[in-house]
Amino acid sequence: MALVERYERSRSFMKTPEELSEILSPPLKRSLADEVTGKLREAILSGRLKPGERLSENTLASSMNVSRGPVREAMIALEREGLVIVQRNRGTFVARLARDDLEEVYSLRRILEPLAVQRAIQYGTAEHFRKMQDVVDQMKVALQRGITGQESAALDLAFHTLIYEASQHRRLLSIWTALQPQIHILLLTRTVANPDFKHIGVAIEHQAILDMIVQKNEQQAVDLVIKHLNSSYHRIVKSYTQIYGEDSQ
Repeated sequence: MALVERYERSRSFMKTPEELSEILSPPLKRSLADEVTGKLREAILSGRLKPGERLSENTLASSMNVSRGPVREAMIALEREGLVIVQRNRGTFVARLARDDLEEVYSLRRILEPLAVQRAIQYGTAEHFRKMQDVVDQMKVALQRGITGQESAALDLAFHTLIYEASQHRRLLSIWTALQPQIHILLLTRTVANPDFKHIGVAIEHQAILDMIVQKNEQQAVDLVIKHLNSSYHRIVKSYTQIYGEDSQ
């Protein structure tokens, strides 16, 4: 069948705008809910809303001068991200990720990131690599003036996000995006447990990974990213023990 004929035939199965309007309702305006979600997410990730803290829809709506609707939508979005926990008949609380969560997140990262690195080597562009270097350079500059835990976590995530973007794999990037808020919380525990945590080693690890990606040394790059993830995992386990004790389940 000719291409034009197939196209014309496919058009006969398309619904008209009038038919679609009977099926689909107009999209809701979500800009206010998105703004509320963003503010609450930032407050959680910055530590101003602390793990275990109860979140009242009425109080939040009043303090942000909005109705309860956008706040309720924000809670749904944040629960999906793993940043809040909704407990029936008790309320909504800022999530404290338990050791089980840590184990699940890092077991996934150990599988996903070697693949992301391999594909970044294969499909990454000079622009991707330049952006990665910019992030590492920002780490180094921040270290010289005194980096904060929030800065370190944000730059860490930015670097790994660029690896996933360079992989040119939409579904892989989507999974990483869903994990990011929880990883952010886990990274912040390093500084909560130890305010004097030295981030210089983390910057060195990122530079080494980037160097191997740029040189297209796949085995070394994969080995380094696995070593980096294992180091990150053990640092966070140590932090959890300091904050919550041996039993952090």
